[in-house]
Amino acid sequence: MLSKKIRNFLLFAVIAALFLAVGYWNISPERFLDKPVAAVDDSAIAYYAINAHTIQFLPDGKVQYEMTADKVENLKATDVSLLTNPDLNLYRGTEFPWHVTSKRGEVNKGGTQVELIDSVRIARTDDKKRDTIITSSRMTVFPQQQYAQTEQDVRIDGAGGVSTGKGMKAYLKESRIHLLSNVRGQYEAR
Repeated sequence: MLSKKIRNFLLFAVIAALFLAVGYWNISPERFLDKPVAAVDDSAIAYYAINAHTIQFLPDGKVQYEMTADKVENLKATDVSLLTNPDLNLYRGTEFPWHVTSKRGEVNKGGTQVELIDSVRIARTDDKKRDTIITSSRMTVFPQQQYAQTEQDVRIDGAGGVSTGKGMKAYLKESRIHLLSNVRGQYEAR
């Protein structure tokens, strides 16, 4: 009888030892360490559009701006939209828009800021058939404020001459442009 109790005790002791060993093995210290956060691919595309066309209206129903692009890609991580060959007409409710183009562009979340990159060109013909053309390598446009700025070199062709400078603030609604530094001008005498 004693031997049966000893055998049962030993059997339960072995089973308990196995459970303790398995439990210890599953509760290793590595399980309590912080797990690394999964990396987010900043270049992952949430959606894209080919030959995109957007029109924004003013409260009175007039066109504020119209934009087309060969391709629009929206980045999942930042909600920034990448534009290929953006073409923007800022009407400002008038029939003489500012025509803005570049090779590439980036639109922030909400669409309040457009960063134009490579071969930036802003052009306008006024009601007296006078052309104004602004060129730069990079420029930031704020469509709702009808404002553009850059810290890059700028060239302005118009008003019977050429002006160049480094950095610019352009108030497109008022057709007012300020060159910030290294300003040079060449004008034709009439």
